[in-house]
Amino acid sequence: MSTLRDLAEEHTALGPADIDHLTRLAGDWQLLSDLSFADLLLWVPVRTEPGRPRDFLCVAQVRPTTAPTAYQDDQVGKIVGGPEVAHLDIAYAQGRIWREGDPVWYGDTPARHEAIPVRLRGEDENIEVVAVIGRDTNLSTARTPSQLELNYLTTADDLAQMVADGTFPPKRHQGETTSAPRVGDGLIRLDAGGKVTYASPNAQSAYRRLGFNAHLVGEELSVLSSRLAADPLEGTDAAERILTSLRGESPPRKEVEARGATVLMRALPLMPAGVPIGALVLVRDVTDVRRRDRALMTKDATIREIHHRVKNNLQTVAALLRLQARRVDAPEAKMALEESVRRVASIALVHETLSMSSEEAVEFDGIVDRVATAATEVAATEMTVKMRREGTFGVLPAEIATSLVMVLNELLINAVEHGFPAPPEEGGPSVTPPEPVGEVVVSAHRFRKQLHVTVADNGQGLPEDFRADASGRLGLQIVRALATGELRGSIELRNRAGGGTEAVLVVPLGKR
Repeated sequence: MSTLRDLAEEHTALGPADIDHLTRLAGDWQLLSDLSFADLLLWVPVRTEPGRPRDFLCVAQVRPTTAPTAYQDDQVGKIVGGPEVAHLDIAYAQGRIWREGDPVWYGDTPARHEAIPVRLRGEDENIEVVAVIGRDTNLSTARTPSQLELNYLTTADDLAQMVADGTFPPKRHQGETTSAPRVGDGLIRLDAGGKVTYASPNAQSAYRRLGFNAHLVGEELSVLSSRLAADPLEGTDAAERILTSLRGESPPRKEVEARGATVLMRALPLMPAGVPIGALVLVRDVTDVRRRDRALMTKDATIREIHHRVKNNLQTVAALLRLQARRVDAPEAKMALEESVRRVASIALVHETLSMSSEEAVEFDGIVDRVATAATEVAATEMTVKMRREGTFGVLPAEIATSLVMVLNELLINAVEHGFPAPPEEGGPSVTPPEPVGEVVVSAHRFRKQLHVTVADNGQGLPEDFRADASGRLGLQIVRALATGELRGSIELRNRAGGGTEAVLVVPLGKR
């Protein structure tokens, strides 16, 4: 399904500013739909030949959560013309809300048509109609409206007039998400003086959680919210935002905390025909959400601290092994201890990265680069070996990263030490030959939920009788065990056609 922007750019003459306004409207019009108990369809005129009647294209649709829909089928992408859109044409051409006409039928569903022109105020204060909202109400469940429904409908009419005036929706504040209280969460209507004229049962309950047990009607909401807030500064801020909405502006959303409860508040000005008549305040009790957020933050901090301590412990183990290696005289024992130091240090790198992140995943490229640099510094070879990475590993979960870093550490050390071994010592006068250069390339790419990794060098290659499964080297045994066990993948070592060796590792990235 094409997006609003795609449809508008392909079929209409609307400019970028017009499309941005319609996109912002579609992001905020669930409020109007719920208050109206009606489906909203956003219609824009399509390009037609001169002299032809105007056709309209539906670029967005929203159904109410407070009433049954008038449309079982999606209307987005539909182009209509002729008598079927006469009400849209009148609203578009005359720039007024159209409410005349008898009910129409969609199959077995009777519906009432209305049309609301959508105006955009340009930077030059020029106001023009850019689209029309079709407000279609399912009449099959029509009944005498309650006080709640009457207040909803009255507020909906005020917002509809603001859409026609070009003052709704308000511009979104920087960094503000689309998440906001909905009509069903709690609705409060204020008069021009800031006093509550209506509060829905859910709104009443939200303020009861904050500590106000009386009825809200008649209360000055800004003063009440300031008095209830646990933090005086937060209370003053909440009160100022309510007063700002009464002045015709749309302030950012605000959370008020009191008595262990948290209520999210959004204030919207009501100013049909440009006259401030009060404000609409939507509230949502988010106490449980914030409690879970705090619990998750505590858990994340604990996990990061655990990774930090594991990293410190591993570094301590590496330091102890390094001290032991210095006291050992046997070359083979010293080499084995030094290899253990490198293996422990590579695992510590992963935990160090995890200790700085709130996620149980790591950006792996930086870890590979550090392991590769260490491999060239400690490997026993007289050649200058350059390391290079191609492609990106991306973000990997911790359980993959820990095993993969050990595999790559072994492969890189093997590539340097066995691909470019130190030449045997010979007698005679020493002559300084030109410094040879070797290269090891680590490449990575993702394909069909698999990570493909290749470690290739231009060294001397593998012996003709080499068999990885029969090798007695501890490093290769670790590689095979981790690749096929912990990583549930495959590993293949082979000679390259142009000389040198390559190790090809395939790791599945699906659910483990």
